[in-house]
Amino acid sequence: CFGKASVMVLTALGEKLANAVRSLNSTTVINEDVLNAMLKDVCMALIESDVNVQLVRQLRENVRGVINFEEMAGGLNKRRMIQQAVFQELVRLMDPGVAPWQPVKGRPNTVMLVGLQGSGKTTTATKLARYYQRRSWRTCMVCADTYRAGAFDQFKQNAAKAGIPFYGSYTETDPAVIANEGVDRFKRDGFEVIIVDTSGRHRQEDALFEEMLQVSNAIAPDSVIFVMDATIGQACEAQALAFKRTVDVGSVIVTKLDSRAKGGGALSAIAATRSPVVFVGTGEHIEDFEQFKVKQFVQKLLGMGDLAGLIDKVSEMSSSQDEASNAEKMRRLRQGLFTLRDFQEQFATFQELGSFSQVMAAIPGFGSLGNKNELEGRDQFRRYLTVLDSMSDSELDAADGCRLFSNCSAKATRVARGSGVSEREVKSFVLCSVSVLTVVSCFSQFCPLHPMDYPD
Repeated sequence: CFGKASVMVLTALGEKLANAVRSLNSTTVINEDVLNAMLKDVCMALIESDVNVQLVRQLRENVRGVINFEEMAGGLNKRRMIQQAVFQELVRLMDPGVAPWQPVKGRPNTVMLVGLQGSGKTTTATKLARYYQRRSWRTCMVCADTYRAGAFDQFKQNAAKAGIPFYGSYTETDPAVIANEGVDRFKRDGFEVIIVDTSGRHRQEDALFEEMLQVSNAIAPDSVIFVMDATIGQACEAQALAFKRTVDVGSVIVTKLDSRAKGGGALSAIAATRSPVVFVGTGEHIEDFEQFKVKQFVQKLLGMGDLAGLIDKVSEMSSSQDEASNAEKMRRLRQGLFTLRDFQEQFATFQELGSFSQVMAAIPGFGSLGNKNELEGRDQFRRYLTVLDSMSDSELDAADGCRLFSNCSAKATRVARGSGVSEREVKSFVLCSVSVLTVVSCFSQFCPLHPMDYPD
């Protein structure tokens, strides 16, 4: 079974950090010079990604404070200790240590979104509503944006497309009145999550903050979420602090956190405001939205994958399927009995849950296979399906498909001709698929492993 992984966020930063940490693996002797060189690469990668220089300096000092070569016992794994220290400091950088607000079932929970114009609040409101709707919450949306032309039209289109009840007005110009009326109506109707989208401005100004305060006073939200554009660099920090001073920002949603964003400024803002990131937007589509979990995020940055995210998504997707069948598949997977036929049966779901790059990025050791654009990923899916369709029943049901094809070139040749690919591609696909299943099987059996136990 496969689940949707995150888009490989902060690609440039992730590659640089991963290369810096992995450089220790090719070094025979681990000493002070090696540590300094590795820390220099890590710090440079963070600074180039717009992370605050003071935070980077603190991270470096914390790592150096943990690693003391003079006091280390001879049998200690110095390489592992350094990697672990870097991992923990990156987690600390992004984790304010504050538990995010959670809605309560059976009662109305009002969520107010704030942020500058262009940060993606309206789209994020729809994504957030859809997220809770898919988890059986009675969810609705209120448009309190009266500043931007066409805001309510966009709001209606998004809500209708997602099938989410909404409220707004073409005639009322006071956003506090609209917000109050909409929240009251949905509370009477028994909705559990009420998401209020507010106006933004092109820049921070008194009118924006005054309007936010009026809306907040009118609806008394249970949670105020700051929607932050990850592409604006270090300005994120000043923005977040300004919004937090006006309204009680409890958490953050980071948008546009895809391969085009440096994103380091957003990470700096997390540390500055002490407000946890609860979700990240990773694309334009309504499903490109996921819960933010610090350790998993750092694992992906360092190229360690996100098997926990895969397992969560599989559980979510499997809830409507036959439980007995799922339990049997998981039992066989843990025992290493997963065959190419099982891979074929799950490939439709595999294809629906994301592109080739998205899924590969979540599997430890296979992130490099995901360095493809969307069109290449879709083409790869189609080619893999064709290869599987060209195999015989005995080949699909073989306990060791990899050995079967490596020991018999005639089989690989026949499948290659039937699927229109090269013999080498067939063998490569079989090896990759069996390796993926082996990795997932190992992690299903022995999770939770330490992130540094993941294969390179």
